[in-house]
Amino acid sequence: MLVVFDLDFTLWDAGGTWCDHTTPPYRWQGDHIRDRDGLLISLYPNVKEILNTLSENDISMALASRTHSPGIATRLLEMFGVRNHFKYEQIFPGSKIRHFELLHEHSGIPYNHMIFFDDEHRNVAEVGNLGVHAQLVKRGLSREEMNDVPGLVNLRF
Repeated sequence: MLVVFDLDFTLWDAGGTWCDHTTPPYRWQGDHIRDRDGLLISLYPNVKEILNTLSENDISMALASRTHSPGIATRLLEMFGVRNHFKYEQIFPGSKIRHFELLHEHSGIPYNHMIFFDDEHRNVAEVGNLGVHAQLVKRGLSREEMNDVPGLVNLRF
């Protein structure tokens, strides 16, 4: 099984916009990161707990993000201390279909053994057509959304 996450509005909120609209340098402010222009970037409250639970249960994870600034995305992942959870990363502009083709190619995991979390209906629909269980995230990734997914119901989030 491979659990795949989008970034913007799924794992984090980048001040109400996408991470590629933030401006380095970044600095810590409490549990959040602030960009040069004052935008506050925050992981959603349950994200670290969810990633830790999946890691503790030896479930492989990946990222599929359409950002135009992959360097910014990876910098934020590193600053939040969560990049190490992801075995595969497809972070580049373009269709989520291409992200998943590459994830399948690199992992060997069939689409029907992948679970995908994203905040955009179009991505959920596109990726779902591949046979991936695609789950719409409404207000950032939460324990409740994780508990509703077949294949993850035995885990406690």
